[in-house]
Amino acid sequence: MSIKTIEDILPLVEKPSRYLGGEINQIIKDPDRVRLRIALAFPDLYEIGTSHFGMQILYHILNAHADIAAERVFAPAVDMEARLRSAGLPLFSLESRQPLNCFDIIGFSLLYELNYTNILTILDLAGIPFYAAQRDNSHPLIIAGGPCACNPEPIADFFDAIIVGDGETVIMQLAQSWMDCHKHTRPDREDLLKRWSQIEGVYIPAFFEPQYDARGFQTVVPRYPDYNHVTRTIVADLDQVPFPDKPIVPYGKPVHDRLRLEVARGCTRGCRFCQAGMIYRPVRERSPESLLALGAQSVGTTGYEDISLLSLSTGDYGCIVPLMERLMSSFAAENVAVSLPSLRAGTLTPELMKLIKTVRKTGFTIAPEAGSQRLRDVINKNISETEIIATVKDAFDLGWQTIKLYFMIGLPSETAEDLKALVDLVKVLRNIKSPHKRRGKINVSLTTFIPKPHTPFQWAAQLSLAESEDRLMRVQNQLKLSGLQFKWQNAKVSRLEGVWARGDRRLSRLLVAAYHKGCRFDGWSDHFQYDGWEAAFDEEGVDPDFYTTRARDVYEPLPWDHIHTQVTKAFLRDEWEIARQGTYTADCRVDDCNQCGVCDFEQIEPLTHQDFGDNAVEVRPSNVEKQVTYKKLSVFYVKQDEARYFGHLELVNIFLRALKRAGIAVKFSEGFHPKPKVSFDNPLPVGIESLKERFIVTVPDHIRPQAVMDGLNAHLPTGLMITRCQPALRKTSAKPCQLIRYRVALKEDLFEEARLKAFNDMSAAPITLAGRKGKLKKIDLKDIVESSEWVNSRQLNFTLKSEPGKTVRPFDILRHIFNLSEEQVKQATITKLGEASSDLGI
Repeated sequence: MSIKTIEDILPLVEKPSRYLGGEINQIIKDPDRVRLRIALAFPDLYEIGTSHFGMQILYHILNAHADIAAERVFAPAVDMEARLRSAGLPLFSLESRQPLNCFDIIGFSLLYELNYTNILTILDLAGIPFYAAQRDNSHPLIIAGGPCACNPEPIADFFDAIIVGDGETVIMQLAQSWMDCHKHTRPDREDLLKRWSQIEGVYIPAFFEPQYDARGFQTVVPRYPDYNHVTRTIVADLDQVPFPDKPIVPYGKPVHDRLRLEVARGCTRGCRFCQAGMIYRPVRERSPESLLALGAQSVGTTGYEDISLLSLSTGDYGCIVPLMERLMSSFAAENVAVSLPSLRAGTLTPELMKLIKTVRKTGFTIAPEAGSQRLRDVINKNISETEIIATVKDAFDLGWQTIKLYFMIGLPSETAEDLKALVDLVKVLRNIKSPHKRRGKINVSLTTFIPKPHTPFQWAAQLSLAESEDRLMRVQNQLKLSGLQFKWQNAKVSRLEGVWARGDRRLSRLLVAAYHKGCRFDGWSDHFQYDGWEAAFDEEGVDPDFYTTRARDVYEPLPWDHIHTQVTKAFLRDEWEIARQGTYTADCRVDDCNQCGVCDFEQIEPLTHQDFGDNAVEVRPSNVEKQVTYKKLSVFYVKQDEARYFGHLELVNIFLRALKRAGIAVKFSEGFHPKPKVSFDNPLPVGIESLKERFIVTVPDHIRPQAVMDGLNAHLPTGLMITRCQPALRKTSAKPCQLIRYRVALKEDLFEEARLKAFNDMSAAPITLAGRKGKLKKIDLKDIVESSEWVNSRQLNFTLKSEPGKTVRPFDILRHIFNLSEEQVKQATITKLGEASSDLGI
């Protein structure tokens, strides 16, 4: 069958819901009614990108403007990329499924250096030249932003503009400038870029020419004297910029499948290896009043059952205890849990511990980073071994069962004694027992230190590949202990990340070369192709050690010197010097200003909150449940069109969250992890439609079936619709055998009547299928196919028996009877009509 459309591809790829769009709170605008179309591109898989809240913020801000339409696109998985190429189809946005080259601007999120090859994948599949110099007015403008923008040089050649700093205000300034320029005629690209260059935080790479001295060090020469550096733009008060109160609820299983509230931005702890701690200064806390209001609004618009409080160090939030108390009190009646991510050792106060006892627990993360106190002093990680041990003990006492520990090897001045101290510390922590006198589970994660730009350690050397592998192996061999899981980042991945973190513009050719050798998803172990990168290094004459293992002189020009994060180079140099002395620099949140250069104390300064203000929103009282009687309702629904690509677990999530958004109260189970009383019939295989599926939900007696039906239909994505809701019949014994009717339709003439007749004439038709846990099982299809009807060469009806241990997917039956390929079978439209005894009027 020829593939002509995106719809033809969807049944053939893994996790097709990645490419559907249509999620709850998605915004679709008529392209003819807007002036500017922006595609927000995330160079990783859908489930990763949808977990990045920065993209949601920009989506919310841009679409709030009547003249702007913002849509989303994510890097396609390798199977989808191959299908698009084979069919000659361009990559498309989720909202309108328009090719990316139809947009005016494409904006990339730069969160991780090892996503860079995926940027080229997206551009290539859109038919857009890689290099900015090769594009003209017929192409979209390509822009980017994110933490990697603090050293934009390795990828500068690919972008027209790069945002350095907080994007909330800058993105609208860029958009407004574009619309102003396009009021009458299409402006010259250069003129627009000149306008953009006047916006704080906007870097125009074409306006800076790289030069290299005899030592190979890059400097950039500005084309315009008044535009010789770029200053990071900073949002002074997070409460003064928009934050999504209707975030998109992704399909599938995103990495962070919960409501996320950013409580603060920035950190003042001053860890000398930490790029985020430097480039997001100063600390700016969102007010507890706004967080409480955002939580209430967003839970209602998403249906999430979990709220997670996010920041670089959530435990440092000045109002953490009052905020937790208010949130937990507000949402207890709705069975919405409030969860905390990692907490810094030493921040578990008695008040916080009391609250945490009632919080749902998954994993608890601590990042000691180094094993010895000497090395923790060098990196300015102001936690002692006593505090680490006490925190782990407290976490086990509070109910956590798994502790995750993060360490680095190769930190500046690290010795064999420091590695021994790391192993010894882990062994001590492993022996800590929970209140039940059992050892908790310890997960240790070990990575190689990578010197990052704009940190005090930007001048440090990175371990060589051989030394990194040797130290990782030494630690691993000493931690092969029961109750302890050890993971490490591939040293080759760390080496590559180090190259891109501290690289210059000569690397753009390297990226293109590696891309053409098949490098994709370099941060994913199952896709990482180091051989391809080594070949690209050789081909382009790039020495990785020039960027990684070579220590830098503090007065050597750095490729990112023209990017001013507002943390001064003098401060970083001082911190680098006192690190060698093992001297601690205090946290300016509680001590004196360290003169890092960020704050002017007029517009930019630390902003913290210690408690709710006088005008705080009243907390909704947690409804004390009176004696409530419940009933069970059977809810029948159809699953058609693109909804057939939902897996069972994501379908369950879709319905549970729709119930919450619709305000339909559901009974929950008892215990520490209450679950909604909703049960679904046997799941359908992905890719099969159904005209009659059912789930049973337990609701208070006063809720009418029609209200459930109407409420859900107002909150379900396209393809799902409630057709009937009625009181559930009393449970009867399960039928030993069910007869299920199906209709199958093809787009090509592949159903040969003679093959079906031959099958019907057989006395037996044994096949072997893979069962659970890979075990093979033999089944006679003659025991499964109750009846069949050949309608024409493109349509077939049949009735299948379904009984425990003898269920066969319709796909397998079609493949066997008609000798169809896997691809042909997947492209069939298979519709479950219902039980043979049901009267569906079909």
